[in-house]
Amino acid sequence: MNRGNEKIYKYNEKEYKCPLEASIDLLGGKWRSLILWHLIKEKLRFTQVQKILPGISKKVLSEHLRVLEQNELIERTVYPEVPPKVEYSITEKGKTLAYPLEYLERWARENMEKKD
Repeated sequence: MNRGNEKIYKYNEKEYKCPLEASIDLLGGKWRSLILWHLIKEKLRFTQVQKILPGISKKVLSEHLRVLEQNELIERTVYPEVPPKVEYSITEKGKTLAYPLEYLERWARENMEKKD
């Protein structure tokens, strides 16, 4: 979409002037990126994600999982068991973020000071 000479990017009913702005909004801080990072590696249940990310509350984790699912980056599978078993996995669309996340992780390893 164009407005004059300015290109506008649209994703999920939101408009952005820059695709990087949209990407950063989609990843929404550290939690969503970390959730995706771990789901790229394996399917996880809610409690497993919570154990991997000990600083995140249940409420915030639920909200981020819901947003990632709405953006079709992860998939939620509910198994008909008692109690219900719910697993989260990465979608094909979500897998496309593997390379950028790997690059950021590599950049941090190479450029951040490591403290023992």
